[in-house]
Amino acid sequence: MNRNTVAAAYKRLITAGLAQSLGRNGTVIKGSPSPVALEGGDPHTPLHDLSGGNPDPQRLPDLSRYFARLNRTPHLYGDAPVSPELHAWAVRWLRDATPVAGEIDITSGAIDAIERLLSAHLLPGDSVAVEDPCFLSSINMLRYAGFSASPVSVDSEGMQPEKLEQALNQGARAVILTPRAHNPTGCSLSARRAAALQNMLARYPQVLVIIDDHFALLSSSPWQPVIAQTTQHWAVIRSVSKTLGPDLRLAIVASDSATSAKLRLRLNAGSQWVSHLLQDLVCACLTDPEYQHKLAQTRLFYADRQQKLARALQQHRIAISPGDGLNTWLPLETHSQATAFTLAKSGWLVREGEAFGVSAPSHGLRITLSTLNDSEINTLAADIHQALNR
Repeated sequence: MNRNTVAAAYKRLITAGLAQSLGRNGTVIKGSPSPVALEGGDPHTPLHDLSGGNPDPQRLPDLSRYFARLNRTPHLYGDAPVSPELHAWAVRWLRDATPVAGEIDITSGAIDAIERLLSAHLLPGDSVAVEDPCFLSSINMLRYAGFSASPVSVDSEGMQPEKLEQALNQGARAVILTPRAHNPTGCSLSARRAAALQNMLARYPQVLVIIDDHFALLSSSPWQPVIAQTTQHWAVIRSVSKTLGPDLRLAIVASDSATSAKLRLRLNAGSQWVSHLLQDLVCACLTDPEYQHKLAQTRLFYADRQQKLARALQQHRIAISPGDGLNTWLPLETHSQATAFTLAKSGWLVREGEAFGVSAPSHGLRITLSTLNDSEINTLAADIHQALNR
């Protein structure tokens, strides 16, 4: 049989999701897909749900206040895909986040942006470096888009440069990096770690660098630049879902001109644009001084939840580093199921950490803190201590 025929057959199997390319190690047939873990909590649970990764509903804006402010002029085919007001706001917001002034595009959330960017630059079977543990939606997107996830370990300062370089040397053609409020661990890049990553990425200018700054509006951690001046293709993505609510599924993407052109082709072939009504609603919220004040309070509240749980656990001789974002990560030495079950008997529903592992289970618990008051945090810490010492 002609080798080109075999190569074409392999390509079709990979595209169909039936096989996986392992680079120099060849191509293998995938086993039966395991059940997919999805983000979100259980709306029917009688337990106190700390599993969902959701913002506090009471801290989301009252959208009814903004409907009267929306532009009443109907938008038509051929109009600019990005509303001018939101575009101007985004340019100011992202001015210091990119190596040079980036082109601005709007997508239906961060994962939508990442999938379109990867599909525009890569081929099915290509390897993408991701944090390990990794955001569930990113794992699922890579799986169904036909890409291979290459795990890169993280610690309290973020993605580890030597592990990322190892993944790039093994053939990863892109990296998805979370600079702050990493999900599930809550870690953020330190200035030292960001500089090390930037210096390392400078040696790999052909690698697509995607920065998923999903918690930018609420983060208590400073922005740390990672994209190198030599990087040819890059994108910084900032979502509003954690700030304005998951149903306002919108992300702002700043990228180099070539990457933006490819992204726009992907958008034009599908949805063409994100609803201007949605864009105008987001812009009305983000430019409202009253909501900006509430946003600042929410930022402090979420940071305070992290600090108070860390201190409460310290009272029980359990040491964790307070993170950033809506979740905290409790690392465990063994499978988390037994600990999660014990906490459930105390009335808490938490997320078992194994599903966040990329190539191997990640032992730990992800606990969403966004709705907890001080008393509940103290009770939770005591129950965690009891669960770990059962």
